[in-house]
Amino acid sequence: MTDASQTETRPTSRRVGALSGLWPFLRVYRALLIGSLVSLVLTASVSLSLPLAVRRVVDGFGTGEMQILNQYFGAALALAGLLALGTGLRYYMVTRLGERVVADIRKALFARVIGMSPAFYERIMSGEVLSRLTTDTTLIQSIVGSSVSVALRNVLMLFGGLALLALTSPKLTGLVLLLVPAVIIPIVTLGRRLRRLSRENQDWIAASSGNASEALGAAQTVQAFTHESRSVRAFDEVTEKSFDVAMIRILTRAAMTVIIIALVFAGIVGVLWVGAVDVREGLMTIGELVQFVIYSVLVAGSVGALSEIWGELQRAAGATERLMELLETVDTVLDPAAPRALPAPVRGAVDFDAVRFHYPSRPSQSALDGISLSVEPGETIALVGPSGAGKSTIIQLLMRFYDPQEGAIRLDGIDLRDLTRADLRGAMALVPQDPVIFATTARENIRFGRPSATDAEIDEAARAAAAHDFITALPEGYETQLGERGVMLSGGQKQRIAIARAILRDAPVLLLDEATSALDAESERAVQKAVERLAEGRTTLVVAHRLATVRKADRIVVFDAGRIVATGTHSELVAEGGLYARLARLQFTDGLEEAL
Repeated sequence: MTDASQTETRPTSRRVGALSGLWPFLRVYRALLIGSLVSLVLTASVSLSLPLAVRRVVDGFGTGEMQILNQYFGAALALAGLLALGTGLRYYMVTRLGERVVADIRKALFARVIGMSPAFYERIMSGEVLSRLTTDTTLIQSIVGSSVSVALRNVLMLFGGLALLALTSPKLTGLVLLLVPAVIIPIVTLGRRLRRLSRENQDWIAASSGNASEALGAAQTVQAFTHESRSVRAFDEVTEKSFDVAMIRILTRAAMTVIIIALVFAGIVGVLWVGAVDVREGLMTIGELVQFVIYSVLVAGSVGALSEIWGELQRAAGATERLMELLETVDTVLDPAAPRALPAPVRGAVDFDAVRFHYPSRPSQSALDGISLSVEPGETIALVGPSGAGKSTIIQLLMRFYDPQEGAIRLDGIDLRDLTRADLRGAMALVPQDPVIFATTARENIRFGRPSATDAEIDEAARAAAAHDFITALPEGYETQLGERGVMLSGGQKQRIAIARAILRDAPVLLLDEATSALDAESERAVQKAVERLAEGRTTLVVAHRLATVRKADRIVVFDAGRIVATGTHSELVAEGGLYARLARLQFTDGLEEAL
């Protein structure tokens, strides 16, 4: 198994045997697989029978008996028809198998990565994951749906042809077999280099996709800072490296093909010269020589095809390893083997007990240092403090995006690690600092909070979040497509959509991470009232820099450098002095002086 932290190291492809990782997806379709193999053997057998028919026809000319000649031609025609039918069946079944297997791999891969904890995405770019979902699976599709079938057919043709060559002329076959070592050596030697280059090429393609995904996802920021030319140069550099590696791979494969085909055909020409001498001396018939020639061509063609397919198999082996890395990655946050159930209904009591935590990518920097905090059911707690103090980390841990290194976090007295993530998160509604808007309608974006909600409930949630008016003003109202990442909405509008989503979820624990930071004063006042109504009877944790939004909280918890430095109401903390009083003075007094 591959740990999430090891994904980025990308070990080089070991061998074509890595393709065995596809077997769990193939064995589900045994009937299709067996049918493909039967049609494969059928077409190979018919192909190997055709030279026998040709020999009969050639030697039949010497007998002068037209009836026998007609029978030979009829048999050859029947074999050709059987070959056509078998080839069509093989193409249909093999191609269908390839499409089906790749579809299953894509589904399994997406289902795997969509549930990975944020620690996974600290180690690998989402663009690279997309590359594996697309580029790598396309390679697998070409292999399963074509190349493997062609490879197996050529293996049958190779060994079947060699056996029939031996039956036709053991002497000439012995000479042919002397060529085998000369052919195998370049295949093995250059094949190893080709495998390494194939894996490196795929890695650079993934890096190129990751680079493009990151730049396109932040296109406005790139343009705002006139960074287009730098972004283009960075993408060009990665893409050119991918191209350079691809060129080395292509040249290596071309060289291997040239060497193998040259050796094979040079040897066959020499062997056929010996055969021609035997015919002249009466040691074999013309039909036998023609049969030997055809089998030689079939064997040579099989060797040439296998040398090309070998390169494709090397590339597919690298792609399979990369896919298996993701499918076998062990998440750092897992559901327990025997999960406990939350009490019904959920009360919403939250307890942090001596929690210590650092992010996986920053092991030397503590995000929370021995935090202990108890929140009573229905209580509204505000988390304040300077940036980087650990406020949002509380939300991250409570949603169990990460697990603490020390201590425990409990909901209604149950350790979060004893609950399934689905049950835990089902009891919570989150409004993140950077709200996510999906490329669908405004209605469906709100419905994301509770898929079973009715249109009337969605409208009500939008009104409560002060989002109804601007949504109805959109060109198609609630049915307006909001575009990728909500490009047609302002920051405040995005946050109101996210708040409506949380209101619709109607969960017993409400988490607001800078939920009103992008709102104007009027909208903030409206949303604040909605949040206060929503918070009634619910446990609410509010992360805020703007202290005006948390003055009515039951308790305010002040964070600094990963520790709790003060707790109390707004009035108590102001009277106490310290960090909160200084922050309040900066926001209220200085702001008032500037306004005046």
